Amino acid sequence: MKPQLLAAVASTLLSIGAAARAQPPAQTRPPQTGSAAPADQHPEQGAPTAGSYVIGPQDTLQITVVDEPDFSGKFRVDADGTISYPYLNQIRVTGMTVDDLRKRIVAGLQPDYIKNPQVRIEIDQFKSRYVMVVGAVRTPGRVALTGPTMSLLEALALAGSPSQSAANEIRIQRRARGGEKTPDPIVVNRRDIENGRTDVQVQDEDIINVPEAVKFWIQGQVRNTGQYVFEPGTTVAQAVILAGGYTDRGSDRGIRIERVVNGKTTTIEAKLSDKIQAGDIIIIRSRMF
Repeated sequence: MKPQLLAAVASTLLSIGAAARAQPPAQTRPPQTGSAAPADQHPEQGAPTAGSYVIGPQDTLQITVVDEPDFSGKFRVDADGTISYPYLNQIRVTGMTVDDLRKRIVAGLQPDYIKNPQVRIEIDQFKSRYVMVVGAVRTPGRVALTGPTMSLLEALALAGSPSQSAANEIRIQRRARGGEKTPDPIVVNRRDIENGRTDVQVQDEDIINVPEAVKFWIQGQVRNTGQYVFEPGTTVAQAVILAGGYTDRGSDRGIRIERVVNGKTTTIEAKLSDKIQAGDIIIIRSRMF
């Protein structure tokens, strides 16, 4: 391998490490009307607390009255929004918060049954709250929340995890609440979540979109020809390293890139330091001797 090529490869390895640490998400985001909220800033803004959780159909409630087993147990919310509770008969709970229901039960028991009831209510199963996971996951669809909120990592796992064709960038669209305008999407780097560097709490009715990764191709005298996930800022030299380096006949001269420009395929003479684009086909030639 030529000395100048060794220097270029060494410089490239350093730049890959720096790029991995920097991970500039702004370059990968499609144009939008507002700026997306960074994942590490207020990701749980507006997240409900357990007491303010609004009960819905199919939820299962764990109601405990201290020292009163006859009034304690699990109660599933029927389709009509009610539960059947001892001595109080049918109680319409849909639309009530957990705190509201606790006060309702205390008020119902206190006059005739228990002098000073100590009531605790927990949600055993959150069947009425869900997020939608769409895109490049193995089982896209509705995912029931396991609590008032749930981590993005857990939601992705319940959707079968991202497929091999998934992009690194995940977008979470949160619905407008309380008459406010629809918030900007939250953009998260999937590698940061998988490596434990960050996570986001998703909320009821969030739409989690895992897009397909955009690709580039490399052909010719490299050890592993084929397609690779495109990352903004990738250079020709970095693409060669991703493809396992040159073969014994590979040359760093005469590299060509086939690129579609305005609907037409154009051939570009490229250097190792040139940045590639999504959809490029990089062709590595054989050396002359």
